[in-house]
Amino acid sequence: MVYACLAALMAGFVDAIVGGGGLIQAPAMFILFPQFPVPRIIGTNRFASFMGTAVAAWQYSRKVAIPWRTVLYGGIGAGAMSFLGARFSSLISPEVLKPIILVLMVAIAVYTYLKKNLGHEEQFRVAVQLIPWVGLLVGMTCGFYNGFVGPGTGSLLVFGFVSLIGYNFLTGSAISKFINVVADVFSLIFFLVHGYVSFEIALPMMVCNMIGSYLGSRTAILRGNGFVRLFFLCVIGALLLRFGWDVYWEMQS
Repeated sequence: MVYACLAALMAGFVDAIVGGGGLIQAPAMFILFPQFPVPRIIGTNRFASFMGTAVAAWQYSRKVAIPWRTVLYGGIGAGAMSFLGARFSSLISPEVLKPIILVLMVAIAVYTYLKKNLGHEEQFRVAVQLIPWVGLLVGMTCGFYNGFVGPGTGSLLVFGFVSLIGYNFLTGSAISKFINVVADVFSLIFFLVHGYVSFEIALPMMVCNMIGSYLGSRTAILRGNGFVRLFFLCVIGALLLRFGWDVYWEMQS
């Protein structure tokens, strides 16, 4: 349990800055609780992390101007599609999507690295009246991914709001936290209804995740857009390694 709580603390810190906490917490749970079926791992992990994301969202809202209309549209899309994604995860193996996700991650990493000024300043790429609708599209896409696969959802949300709409990294990260909370809650409904949450493990991990999220969001706010962009590239790099490893072993089996 101590190792699970440490993983939750680290995951909360990373996730609060730019997403990607699932890269730490979910694999740790698979290693520490090999006797659990996959839905129970995902459900327990989701319950342990959603309050940490809420803490990060609250922290951002105190320091960053939140475009609430974009959050509303993106949250509705993410919530609906996250529940649908969770439903599909019990019917279709997520392994089918992993090679596609790997290619997507490579494209995101290269694009972000080459665009040195990406996310440093707010430069809208769509008409102001269309921003909430693009937010809806980003929310729906990432929400489905969140329910279906999971790891890296926050990072994909940040990238969507920064690259497609033109928010800076700090604002994009703040928006993604609110939408991530909505997506997590809707997908969590599925896991709770089916009894896939082990509360004796999830509750202590939740407390540690909240502490990590508080520290991570404070760090991001204090350090600014340049730090968040660099952290984003590091998390995307870790996602690449994760999915590359998964795809490699699936090809060998």
